[in-house]
Amino acid sequence: MNNPLQIYAGTAGHSVWFSDDLGLNWIHPNSQSGMYLETRVWAMSSHSALPEYLFAGTDDGIYRWNEEPARWTKLQSPMTDVWAITQDPDDPQVLLAGTRPAALYRSQNGGTTWEELSVPGISKFSEVNMGPTRVTQILFDPIDRNTVWATIEIGGIYRSDDRGASWTMVSEGLVSNDVHGIAVTRDRNGRKRLLASTNRGLHTSNDNGQSWHFQSLDSPWQYTRAVVVRPDNLSIVFLANGNGPPGDQGRLLRSLDGGDTWADVQLPGSLNSTTWCVAMHESHPLLAFACTNLGQLFRSEDGGETWVRMPHEFGEIRSLHWRPLPAGTRRAEHSITRPPTRIHV
Repeated sequence: MNNPLQIYAGTAGHSVWFSDDLGLNWIHPNSQSGMYLETRVWAMSSHSALPEYLFAGTDDGIYRWNEEPARWTKLQSPMTDVWAITQDPDDPQVLLAGTRPAALYRSQNGGTTWEELSVPGISKFSEVNMGPTRVTQILFDPIDRNTVWATIEIGGIYRSDDRGASWTMVSEGLVSNDVHGIAVTRDRNGRKRLLASTNRGLHTSNDNGQSWHFQSLDSPWQYTRAVVVRPDNLSIVFLANGNGPPGDQGRLLRSLDGGDTWADVQLPGSLNSTTWCVAMHESHPLLAFACTNLGQLFRSEDGGETWVRMPHEFGEIRSLHWRPLPAGTRRAEHSITRPPTRIHV
């Protein structure tokens, strides 16, 4: 890693925090940075071909961070509460975003303009929780490059076979349509497998989402959140697990065979809630960050073999992201506030 790294923690009411030292200390953009300081930040996206920008989905729409002036810019769009955002791996100007209530949008010019996509059968309200549904993840398939996946809480799973232009629901066999995340893996024989996390447990599909099967975990709880594949090996997968939202117990599971078997990675210390996010990047696939819903942070530098707990603890984290910064980046210090670190023992 020759270029500097930056880690981002999206919070539920204190906008985005930044770390330049692998998560040891955190800085907070001040009120002149362009984003309201009490913003809820649900998702973030960056692209190595467009390194000066970071996109954030928030309860106030979509924002773009520009490294040169160190400022957020709110992008004009028809969206108000954005829960998922990603960029096309082959074209960083193409963005897909998902909202609450659930809807999917696309921009083909870096977020300048947006169009709502047709998603047959999508529901904007659920009688299960008596509230709006929301898009929890959008994922470009790393094996079938024209395929995109979208998960909806509470609304099932959708697949696009034309890079997001059109969508089909593929939820057959799910024990619960309360879907939190999705991953594309390879099993021990090298075959493609899909994993989907829900409030009632993990599901697998061996037929590209046409049917799903519940997979019981050897864990005190079946509740699962983020499911993330290590960028350099589609057979190594991390799964966030705990006793509910936010819960008061959690663990991080890892599979070395594409989801056949799972083991606890033994995050250090006592966890205060369900593990929620896992952040990895293709530029350094052995570096990983994980967090609990109620703000504990962990780092691994050996692909998940060992973990250390970071000293700073947030109130609530909803998204976690990291990326290498452009060479020669110099932050504009007037836009940054560095608060004292809270140490928890």
